[in-house]
Amino acid sequence: MYTPDFPSHTLDTLLDQIEQHGLAVIDNAIPCELTESLLTECLTQQSLFKPAGIGREADKQLDASIRSDKTRWFDSQTLVQQQYLSLMEQLRNIINQHFYLGLFDYEAHYATYQVGDFYKKHLDAFKGRSNRVFTTVFYLNSPEGGELVIYKPKSKEVLTTIKPKAGTLVLFVSEEFAHEVLPALGPRHSIAGWFRKNTSSHSYIDPAN
Repeated sequence: MYTPDFPSHTLDTLLDQIEQHGLAVIDNAIPCELTESLLTECLTQQSLFKPAGIGREADKQLDASIRSDKTRWFDSQTLVQQQYLSLMEQLRNIINQHFYLGLFDYEAHYATYQVGDFYKKHLDAFKGRSNRVFTTVFYLNSPEGGELVIYKPKSKEVLTTIKPKAGTLVLFVSEEFAHEVLPALGPRHSIAGWFRKNTSSHSYIDPAN
C-alpha cells in the first residue's frame, strides 16, 4: 500500500504554530491526489451519512438548533481512509515526541454541510472531562460560506476566521478554543478528527467515538 508522508517543513511549521499559539493552519497539507480521493469517497457515501449529534455515549442527542450537518465515522476499511489515518498516525507520533503528551489514538469522521447548515459555538472538550486533546479539521473542497470561526480562549472575541479551502488542515487544542461553523452557502465537505489520550480505568473503558 502506498503510504504518503508529511514533508518535514510541514511538520516543522505545524509544531511551531502549536507551540506558539495552540492552533495551526496548514495549506496543501497532504497530496492533492489523496484529497481528491477522500472527497470522492465522501460524496459516494452520502446516503450513509446521519444527522450529527451533540455529546457522546449516553449523553448524545440530536439538536438541529445547535448543529445541522451530517457525518459518517471512518471505519478504516478503504484504502483512502487508511492513507489518511496513516498521515494522522505520523502526526500523532511527532506531536508525542515533541510535547510528551501521550496521545494514544485518533478518531475521525466525514462531515457534510449542505446549503444553510451550521454548527453553533461550542468546545470539543472540557477540562478534566474529556479525552480529546487536539481537534483537526481537514477540508476536502472550497465552498462559499461555512467558515470556521475560532474564539480566543475564555473569550467572546474572535481569534481567527478560516475559509474552507481544499487541502487545508486546521489543528487546535480541543479544550481551549471554542469554535463554530457559519452557515454554508454551498456543499461543504471535510474530515473532523480528534487526537485522544487514554482515560480508561478499572471501571471505565474509553468509547470508540
